[in-house]
Amino acid sequence: MSGSLSVIPLGGVEEIGLNMTVLQYGEDMLLVDAGLMFPEEDMLGVDFVIPDFSYVLQNREKLRAIVLTHGHEDHTGALPFLLREVQAPVYGTPLTLGLVREKLREHHLDAVRLISVRPRDKVRLGAFEVEFIRVTHSIVDGVALGVQTPLGRVVHTGDFKVDPTPVDGELMDFHRFSEYGEEGTLLMLSDSTNAEKGGFTFSEKEVRRAFEDIFSTARGRIIISTFASNIHRIQQAIDVAVMFGRKVILCGKSIVQNAQIALELGYLRLPQDTWLRMEDLKRLRDEEVVIITTGSQGEPMSVLSRIATGEHKHIKIKEGDTVILSAKMIPGNERSIGKIINHLFRRGADVIYEKVSEIHVSGHASKEELKLMLNLVRPRYFVPVHGEFRHLSYHARLAEKQGIPREHIFILEDGEVLEIDGQGARRAGKVQAGRVFIDGKGIGDVQEMVLRDRMRLAHDGVVIVFLAVEKLTGRIVSGPDIVSRGFIFEDASPELIAEVKEFLSQKVQELDLEVITDSSLLQAKLRAALKRYLRNSMDRRPLIMPIIVEV
Repeated sequence: MSGSLSVIPLGGVEEIGLNMTVLQYGEDMLLVDAGLMFPEEDMLGVDFVIPDFSYVLQNREKLRAIVLTHGHEDHTGALPFLLREVQAPVYGTPLTLGLVREKLREHHLDAVRLISVRPRDKVRLGAFEVEFIRVTHSIVDGVALGVQTPLGRVVHTGDFKVDPTPVDGELMDFHRFSEYGEEGTLLMLSDSTNAEKGGFTFSEKEVRRAFEDIFSTARGRIIISTFASNIHRIQQAIDVAVMFGRKVILCGKSIVQNAQIALELGYLRLPQDTWLRMEDLKRLRDEEVVIITTGSQGEPMSVLSRIATGEHKHIKIKEGDTVILSAKMIPGNERSIGKIINHLFRRGADVIYEKVSEIHVSGHASKEELKLMLNLVRPRYFVPVHGEFRHLSYHARLAEKQGIPREHIFILEDGEVLEIDGQGARRAGKVQAGRVFIDGKGIGDVQEMVLRDRMRLAHDGVVIVFLAVEKLTGRIVSGPDIVSRGFIFEDASPELIAEVKEFLSQKVQELDLEVITDSSLLQAKLRAALKRYLRNSMDRRPLIMPIIVEV
């Protein structure tokens, strides 16, 4: 073929989250996933982060569809923001679209075309024919994509692991991946999250064994905290609760909503009279209760956090309660999770978490499973995705050991273009990419400079200088007055405030009249002088804001 295929990750490489990849051939463009990322520690005040999808907006007339691999937020969370700007059908499996539909409804996007597909379905989207292939992951209804292009097949694994005993009995479609290998695969993009971890990832069924051990010895209430989207984990908690004669109460908007969607679609099985309401808690004996909730990552306003600090209306921790944190600690959340665990222990609960029990297994493939996928699909070219740089590097080394030539392996950056044509594959420049910060209702109005100012305020505080100047004569009418926040406690340090005032008064007297009557110039002079003074006298660097009032 004379055309070329462009593969462009707009997010999801050299980072965890923000998964979004463009496939483009001629005048046809396909978007795989549109995810978000939760803020890192230095992103003060930011609610979450989405990819910069300017390139998609610039080529919106070419966009044929958005295709989703599964329903996790790091693959679907940016959809409401993208779909405000573009019109395109969204393809996904029933549970994936069920979760997406609720998210779009919250953003008043009811007119979006959501097209449900099943594993082994094929859809024609411009120059692409997309086949959906079942994979096992930590959420129900995950799929990989086999995308037939005029140049050959592209396989995108999505997030996956090889689970020989999945909770729902739906095995990964090894046969189809093997057929791809036999027929010939041009390119594979594959999940790298666990590429540095040896062996195989444990089956989700291992969590059930841990639950059974805990339930068999627990004498009081059992509270389980997990991700709201982990329907398999919720199912196993329900199954073990039924096994031990306990009733289940789901607590938290997201987990109730997701469970209701899964129940309606047939992905969650719940015996009659097992799921009770919060009002029923009072009439149940402690040994009859299982509460399933969210907050496993220490989120300040989550149900578990409010339970741990004694602020929940209905659930108060008492001696004999067992609390299970059935989720992996996401890096950066360790401190807040540790605080919750300490609060729970202090109130008398027995707390069980990942470091002390096998109550969580990963949803991502470890090295041996990644090798298996590489050997099944046997791609000519390989791009590791979904991971930080070290994960991508480990996965690239693994691919090389499986026989893929080093020059056929590409570790890409966000926005970098991989171009494939009849002559081969090569890097072909970059398009605009990056991160967009969502803060409240603001989209993209928080920039790196704003975050740097917030960081400075958090570390060093702010000093505000008020000064009133007569515009014509340059005479100081009032001030300088000093207000500080996060720098010193003014009532406890009157001597220091007096010293700063004296220093600034003297500095103003030394300035020329033309400087004093120019408010912007006076601001700059006072800021620079006070900055040097505080750095030399106290070795501190607060944010300094002179406010000049002309009268």
